[in-house]
Amino acid sequence: MNIAKQRVVVLGGTSGIGYATAEAAAGRGAEVVVVSRNEQRVREAAGRLGATGLAADLTALPAGLFDEIGPFDHLVYTAGEPLSLTPVATMDIARAREFFGLRYFGALDAVRAALPHLRPGGSITLTTGTASDRPGPGWAVASSICGAIEALTRALAVELAPIRVNAVQPGVTRSPLWGTGEGVEQLYAEIAATVPLRRAGEVTDVADAYLYLLSQPFTTGTVVTVDGGALLV
Repeated sequence: MNIAKQRVVVLGGTSGIGYATAEAAAGRGAEVVVVSRNEQRVREAAGRLGATGLAADLTALPAGLFDEIGPFDHLVYTAGEPLSLTPVATMDIARAREFFGLRYFGALDAVRAALPHLRPGGSITLTTGTASDRPGPGWAVASSICGAIEALTRALAVELAPIRVNAVQPGVTRSPLWGTGEGVEQLYAEIAATVPLRRAGEVTDVADAYLYLLSQPFTTGTVVTVDGGALLV
């Protein structure tokens, strides 16, 4: 399916995986709308992409956001903030709820608000992560969110059919989400040494998965993993 001239709304589309997905969609001729909290980043990203940009807090979705956007074909939700890995014994439960607020309830609320504006044949693509399949110490919240998004994807695919609902499950990917500095580069090096493909993922690798799900007309309720084979070892 050709997405040229279709409208793609990317929530969290001003940096990292979201921006790469918006850029890839624009490169295929789609009309892109990027939405994020930081107004300056929205202006800069929209300018580079030749896209429409809107600033909005996705933890408290503005009532008229999708009215302003108007009809569109595909919703992509990539919004997220760095997750703090915390042992359960010292966990701040209020902070844990905040993470769920953006990554899970933000996604669910966006889907709810977007539905009246999605055109027939449209799709929704959410974002999860490999922490649900291979958690480590301190990953209780991150793993739970990823698992919840996977379950939500399948439930929505049934409830909202024939709208297609899928998710992308990235592994560790070079992205501003992980921060910068020597420690992060060490993390990427450690990942590259252990995964079968011998490198950390790039945001463009992950963006290709979103574009596949946007353009594949007979796939729904599916989670596409892009992790260089990390879950195999």
